[in-house]
Amino acid sequence: MTSPSTKIIAVIGATGAQGGGVVRALRERGEFRVRALTRNPGKAEGLADEVAAADLDQPETLTAALDGAYGVFANTNSFAGPDVDEVAQGRAAVEAAQAAGVEHYIWSTLPDVDEISNHKFKVAHFTNKATVDKAVETAGFRWFTFVEPPFYYQNLISPMYEPQPGPDGTPTWSVPMKPDARGIHLGDISELGNVVAGAFEQPGTVGDGKHLSLAGDLMSWDDIVATLNSQGHNLAYAQTEDDPFGVRDMFAYFETHTYFGPDAEEKIANAKTAATRPFTDFATWARTNMPAPSGSP
Repeated sequence: MTSPSTKIIAVIGATGAQGGGVVRALRERGEFRVRALTRNPGKAEGLADEVAAADLDQPETLTAALDGAYGVFANTNSFAGPDVDEVAQGRAAVEAAQAAGVEHYIWSTLPDVDEISNHKFKVAHFTNKATVDKAVETAGFRWFTFVEPPFYYQNLISPMYEPQPGPDGTPTWSVPMKPDARGIHLGDISELGNVVAGAFEQPGTVGDGKHLSLAGDLMSWDDIVATLNSQGHNLAYAQTEDDPFGVRDMFAYFETHTYFGPDAEEKIANAKTAATRPFTDFATWARTNMPAPSGSP
């Protein structure tokens, strides 16, 4: 690893899944000095070269936290609570970075489902992030880049997506989406940092407002189940009409337009060009992170 330059990259949300990966990738590359921004700096000791207190719901805290920063990576947590206003948080981060004289701003966004679907589907945690894009575009940064995280591989081992016993006892995913609709762009969220680090190192290539989308695979639920079962699992999928988590529109959007939307291929190609490492496909990730139960063939 080379010695960090005097240029500082401030990472907003440095203790989260996205921000944590960005901090690790930047420190591994050693091209910049990394400042981790968090609401609880005492819990982030040693995480980065510097740690600063910052809270997107208290914009005044961003002034000191971004002082002297050359670049900013910013993302908001869609699931932090019912009162979270991602649009207000995103705009506050942009305004603070603009005031601090930040040169390269990287915003973690998602496709505008309202626009893509002509308002047919409502997926707030996608569209809210996309709404902030305009503020980034018009802020006057020397360079700005958009990165788009995928459907995390890690979601498949989270409580929300835990398969439940089917009629015959087989662990089954039940989701309101056609089983053979290949519309889910998936990836290892820890690898988003490799995209962001590469983008900061190549501002002349991707700093003109390009969208960079991380995707290790494009799959259907049938593909996911088949991949895991080939590795010794015994899982199933059943399309359901139930919608206990209010995700019907999200999966209908995936089914109709894919996760990253109509320009997915271009955005994924941009990310692959910028990334400091290749992306991991689902089968490879699953062998390590979703091992088959003991005793499986």
